Amino acid sequence: MALIGLDIGTTGCKAIVFREDGVILGRASREYPVLTPRPDWAEQDAERVWRLAIEALRSAIAAARAAAPDDPPAAMALSVQGEAVMPVDAHGRPLRAAILGMDARTVAQNAWLAERFGAEALYARTGMPLHTVNTLPKLLWLRRHEPELWEATDRFLLYEDYILGRLGGGRCAAISHCLASRTQMYDLAAGDWAGDILAACGIDPGRLAPLAPAHGGVVGEIAPDVAKEVGLPGPIPLVSGGHDQACAALGSGVTSPGAAMVSTGTAEVVEVAMERPALTEGLQRGNISVYRHVVPGLYLAMTLNHSGGLTLRWFRDTMCAEEVRVAEALGRDAYDLVLADAPDGPTDLLVLPHLAGSGTPWFDTRSRGAVLGLSFATTRAALAKAILEGLTFELRLNIDLLRENGVAIDALSAVGGGAKSRLWLQLKADICRLPLRVPRVTEAACLGAALLAGVGAGVYPDLASAVERAVHPGATVTPTPASSAAYEARYALYRQIYPAIKPLQDALVAGA
Repeated sequence: MALIGLDIGTTGCKAIVFREDGVILGRASREYPVLTPRPDWAEQDAERVWRLAIEALRSAIAAARAAAPDDPPAAMALSVQGEAVMPVDAHGRPLRAAILGMDARTVAQNAWLAERFGAEALYARTGMPLHTVNTLPKLLWLRRHEPELWEATDRFLLYEDYILGRLGGGRCAAISHCLASRTQMYDLAAGDWAGDILAACGIDPGRLAPLAPAHGGVVGEIAPDVAKEVGLPGPIPLVSGGHDQACAALGSGVTSPGAAMVSTGTAEVVEVAMERPALTEGLQRGNISVYRHVVPGLYLAMTLNHSGGLTLRWFRDTMCAEEVRVAEALGRDAYDLVLADAPDGPTDLLVLPHLAGSGTPWFDTRSRGAVLGLSFATTRAALAKAILEGLTFELRLNIDLLRENGVAIDALSAVGGGAKSRLWLQLKADICRLPLRVPRVTEAACLGAALLAGVGAGVYPDLASAVERAVHPGATVTPTPASSAAYEARYALYRQIYPAIKPLQDALVAGA
């Protein structure tokens, strides 16, 4: 039976219809912008995201119907970007733009949270380090700076509950335990909203979405009019999904303690599964979030570089207009053209890819991107490869941090758009000194959501059976000894960049 995974990412959405054995029957995607009305702000038109998600669903379902006319979709679940929040009215319509996870306006609210609760205590309760990425300080900002909107709001939703609500005609706005545990408002030990934290912050839990069944249960059905609009023969179950990275972990087979994944999309993330939440002092200092997996009984430790693939996309859109034009004419990928003439081995450049501030381990919203080593001989291809190197050095920093705190990683499953680039995969293997296993389906977030939908609808008896049926191994990329040795010396230099230029960065941002 066919299943739908709908992924609502930061810069685009994807809808994929899978056969129950993981074969893709139809897919479609749409891109949408991140709005930056002020420095450090990152917002999104959630109504536009909804419309484009419907377009993607309609196209993917039509393609699947053409490929397998006798196998209509049996259920759907969502994988969504984390921490974004939007106020909605009683009909579930947004009252303002969504405030995204990468938004950094909430420095003052985090200072208040630290004073009121203590950073250590909040981390021990919620698994989320103090940072502007979290949903809780965003709600505090809205209450302080937009009080009339605050009073007019019926509920404050994230993308999962918002889209589920719209799909279900206003009756299915539930949030998974997985996504709720990324808000800094969820008690990991209790498995529920942290009522005392919410009360101290003046937030009524009744204005948040109800928690979905803990193990990915059905939250309702797609409304008949929406089903007709997207081309379904009738209503199908809507199933609780989760955070996109957790869904990607499931879709790449990270379903047992110690298994790990690197997902490269808009952001680049490492997810390591664990049997219980290891809320150690070292992980807190490194700003590693720990939250509920979509797999029952498991937790995830997550590193984050929220610039990730967005850095390469910025470079493409800002500096590679000719390659984009030629790629469109030839039906090729613009990134392949940009990197076609990249030099062998390490470049002569070092790129600090902090275009939206740093992710883990620093979580420094003032940090900015930097390039060292530019000369008149520098080419666009060399700069593009240096960006990949810088992103991969950031990845290595986080893997080292996890290892130093007792989290063993012997291999990584590689998924997301970055897993399509052999060059980038080899860089990751060489710089991180780890083999990378690429599953046959690299759109793992959509696949993970589809597997949750399948369990909820009874297509599979459990997630272990779903993974065995639908997640298949592909290529394995191993480190090249000579290249690893060459990059080890460059990595030693890279580790010095952020501490060396931080005072200059702080002064630059302060004077802006």
